Amino acid sequence: MLELLKITAEAAGFGEPRSPVEIIGAVIGICLSFLGIIFLCLVIYGGFLWMTSRGNEEKVLRAKKTLEQAVIGLIIIVSAYSITFFVMNSLLRATGADV
Repeated sequence: MLELLKITAEAAGFGEPRSPVEIIGAVIGICLSFLGIIFLCLVIYGGFLWMTSRGNEEKVLRAKKTLEQAVIGLIIIVSAYSITFFVMNSLLRATGADV
């Protein structure tokens, strides 16, 4: 019975246990994907506001502000990820850990 469960787990992609580093990396990847989806939704929403403003200056300014804030948020997220990636790789190389 246990052997059948192992075969089923391997077929489903759950063969070998994963290290904590791999699990954290997967969680970070999922979070970044989710943030990318939020960015895309904000850009679509800002574009929709702009296109349906009918020349109303208040709505156009609101749409521009939404788009600017979405881009600034994306820049902050990508910068934070890049800095963290660089620092962690530098620390791992300095301590002689396997990268």
